[in-house]
Amino acid sequence: MENEKNSLISGYLSVLIIIVLFVSAIIQMVNANDNPVSMILAGILFIAGVFISKGLIVINPNESFVLVLFGEYKGTVKKNGFFFVNPFFVRRKITLRARNLNREPIKVNDKLGNPIMIGIVLVWQVEDTYKAAFEVDDYAHFVDIQSESATRKLAGHYAYDNFDDEQKEITLRAGGEEVHVALERELSERLAMAGIKVMEARISYLAYSSEIAGAMLRRQQATAVVAARTKIVEGAVSMVELALNALSKKQIVELNEEKKASMVSNLMVVLCSDKDTTPVVNTGMMNQ
Repeated sequence: MENEKNSLISGYLSVLIIIVLFVSAIIQMVNANDNPVSMILAGILFIAGVFISKGLIVINPNESFVLVLFGEYKGTVKKNGFFFVNPFFVRRKITLRARNLNREPIKVNDKLGNPIMIGIVLVWQVEDTYKAAFEVDDYAHFVDIQSESATRKLAGHYAYDNFDDEQKEITLRAGGEEVHVALERELSERLAMAGIKVMEARISYLAYSSEIAGAMLRRQQATAVVAARTKIVEGAVSMVELALNALSKKQIVELNEEKKASMVSNLMVVLCSDKDTTPVVNTGMMNQ
């Protein structure tokens, strides 16, 4: 027991005592022969057996009982088995198993004020049974409410994404482990008063809210197109430079500045176009 003030008694021994009391009560009733003393004694023995039976408890693995006697905390039984405790104890069972909380996505605003939908998965466990039983009204409901508050706070500290420079700052979408660590730290601080240990916390759902999802999707597509075009242009410039240098080095053909400009223009159109180009063959003389 935590803060143990009472020793545990084997439940099997208590059952044996209860059986003896009940058998004795029956014997007294059978042999009473209308003797009021025997009848009273039988009643006392029977009531004693019923009273003792109320003190029997079974504690399964990863379960506990918080014991209170007339408003005074007497300890928490965590040892597994079959035991007898004071029948006057008020007993409250608290599970010590790890539990999951899968919160439905809620609508919040990110650091930039954009409405987003975010949901989390939380794995938690009761670590301090006294705090879980007496510091909060309902520890399971407390976990649910505080997880929502922590989620809203987390979203307010980070932007959903950063289109201009993904390395500029941590975002909810790309923050990865650092965002999860921040979420776990926030939840641990909030749930500590209830004796709750946060084992793991992760973002399970993240998306823009429906009213801006279409606009943000178009923005993402535009950003991707610009990035792709930038790479294409860089590659095309390198290929044109390589072609001009090769022609000049191998002296395949002599090009003046006007012809070079025309060649560069044609090559850039061919290399940068997003559609197949149709070549036009010039059958005339180069100097025409």
